[in-house]
Amino acid sequence: MWRAARLFADRLASRPRRAYAANMNNITLHKGDLPANLDLGPVIAVDTEAMGLNPVRDALCVVQISSGDGSAHVVQLERSYNCPNLKALLSDQAVLKIFHFARFDVAMMKKWLGITCTPIWCTKIASKLSRTYTDRHGLKDVTRELGGANMDKSQQSSDWGADELTDQQLQYAASDVLHLHEIRAGLMAMLEREGRTELAQACFDFLPVRADLDLLGWDETDIFAHS
Repeated sequence: MWRAARLFADRLASRPRRAYAANMNNITLHKGDLPANLDLGPVIAVDTEAMGLNPVRDALCVVQISSGDGSAHVVQLERSYNCPNLKALLSDQAVLKIFHFARFDVAMMKKWLGITCTPIWCTKIASKLSRTYTDRHGLKDVTRELGGANMDKSQQSSDWGADELTDQQLQYAASDVLHLHEIRAGLMAMLEREGRTELAQACFDFLPVRADLDLLGWDETDIFAHS
């Protein structure tokens, strides 16, 4: 079993890598909200950018979305969070939302947009349940292995609350969602092979509750532990 896993990892590692930067021609910036009647299909990739990593303290600034067609829609939010079209899409039960580390994004949306974002598919959880030959489950590492691309994360810590976003910020935001459909497909196959598809789905279904616990102060406490 271990030899087979090692051979699988070696085969993935030998794939050619391509440097990746989002093309500005494939990025659409929306101020405040998505346009009405924008159809992005039944499965979308979603990510968020905020003023920090504390969902209670740090304001949600940007939501980026891709339908998996190589383009991205970046929504620069106003602090009033008057964005009915975006909220409707993110809470639409007929649209599956793919995230990487959905726990944070779902908490941000609950806190700042006042919505429960479901249904969810989290590539980070799926990676941890399937890629057990490594402890590297960040988006950059997963994209390198399953998407064959090298991501530039230099804009990860920047001022997302600025009045005007730079081209570099927009490219960074877009790059976080453009590969998630491809990554999900690879992880789905691995989960199926390892017999963990149902376990992963149960974890995804629990994520809104996990986000509520984070917002209520149990972010660092394991309430399932004996002590």
